[in-house]
Amino acid sequence: MSSSVPKIPLSNGGEIPSVGLGTWRAPDNEVEAALETALKSGYRHIDAAPVYFNEPAIGRTLKRFLDSGELKREDLFICTKLPPQANRASCVEKFLRNSLESLQLDYVDLYLIHTPFSVPETDGDLLRDDNGDVILDMETNHVATWKRMEDMVAMGLTKAIGISNFNETQIQRLLDNCTIKPVCLQIEVHLYLQQHNLVEFCKKNNIVVTAYSPLGSRGIAEFNKSVGIVRDIPDVIENPVVVKMASKYGKTSPQILLKYSIQRGLVVIPKSTNAARLKQNIDLFDFTLSDEDMKVLADIKENVRVCDFSFFKGMNKHPEFPW
Repeated sequence: MSSSVPKIPLSNGGEIPSVGLGTWRAPDNEVEAALETALKSGYRHIDAAPVYFNEPAIGRTLKRFLDSGELKREDLFICTKLPPQANRASCVEKFLRNSLESLQLDYVDLYLIHTPFSVPETDGDLLRDDNGDVILDMETNHVATWKRMEDMVAMGLTKAIGISNFNETQIQRLLDNCTIKPVCLQIEVHLYLQQHNLVEFCKKNNIVVTAYSPLGSRGIAEFNKSVGIVRDIPDVIENPVVVKMASKYGKTSPQILLKYSIQRGLVVIPKSTNAARLKQNIDLFDFTLSDEDMKVLADIKENVRVCDFSFFKGMNKHPEFPW
């Protein structure tokens, strides 16, 4: 089972596949079916996190493929994350080992600090007060946590370390105090939230940017409703400029959006459970957007953040809330 997805060099000497499978909170059977289809379609980069409650389902699926000999461990690039309730030095090793046990792996290829803010430690969901606000840990110490993340590399529990949802100031704090530089920043990036300045900052510091929600993730609207938040989220896929380009290149709108991000030098991790779309989302390397079309897309300035963490009520009161 080979994969033709190009890889991007990381500052630690490793490589990361430019297209991965984003995963999510969903029933185990749904996660396992999507991952099985993805692996058979050529995906090798899988993005997980404890807060998605999907690591055991991913682990079972990976074990089937590895035990059968269909894949070798070195073929895979597995990323998971240190959750907000473990964002402190004392929790790093415990939570990484928990993730490894769930994933049924000896190591991950990339371990990220999931958010720059932290909350009290729990084994389940986040704690909330009587008003429904998330209870916060105001004493977040990025440098102390990062030093412990570096230890995880030395211990062989992860090949590389990085961050997610950090802003430029927070990244610079780590750069000024690290032995191992972050190899990757995972952030929301799509046509309506292009993050040009932050992406350029990362390029200058040899940090690869992984774009989550690269297709706009309109599905988050349903999740928002489930916690009482009603937001109008625009449909990036139906943008008329993108639709016109899709016709021009003989591709789908999602393929145009993903290719635009890849040609910017980003890694993309789209989510899907639909077998046909899973295959389309990785079929991106037989065409190239022209410089003119790249500029047209780069000039779109909507600035709509889909994943604004408003579903974590009160999180914006944390001193390290990044936006």
